[in-house]
Amino acid sequence: MKYTTDITYYVACSIDGFIADEQGGVEWLGSVEKEGEDYGYSDFIDSNDALVMGSRTYEQVLSFGEWPYGTKPCWVMSKRPLAAVEPSVRITSDEPNAVVSEIDRSGYLRVWLVGGSVIAGEFLEQGLISHFIISIIPVILGEGIPLFGGSPRIRELVLERSERFQTGVVQLFYSANQPEE
Repeated sequence: MKYTTDITYYVACSIDGFIADEQGGVEWLGSVEKEGEDYGYSDFIDSNDALVMGSRTYEQVLSFGEWPYGTKPCWVMSKRPLAAVEPSVRITSDEPNAVVSEIDRSGYLRVWLVGGSVIAGEFLEQGLISHFIISIIPVILGEGIPLFGGSPRIRELVLERSERFQTGVVQLFYSANQPEE
């Protein structure tokens, strides 16, 4: 099914393809924190109407303190019972296509797929990701949570552009080469 909603997987990963260490930690991202440099994050988040994330990502975001996404609608995909911390948060056990269908019917055009790995793998497998913005952090973790969980089938991507930062971060912008229906 075609949706008008455009879903972007915006994520940082290590050179060896991990979005978090084995315990789910992301402290290693601090190695590229630089005063005044947000790697396009502010513009990106402002350009999105809604968010989708998995339960572990949601819990990790909550552990950082105050809810950082204001009143932007957020779908949290979870098979476990979780509490919504904000009126804008909707906890759902629906499958990805059902969630995207609901978002699409709600009129949201641009959605950030925040993570994590399992959700990203499911969205990728079902052809629901339109764009990928992957920030490669100059760190090798050796082990951890991969960029995509599960075993998604091969997808061809089209490189739109890349950007290099003084910190050694390289940001890659891809669009999905969607299969014909």
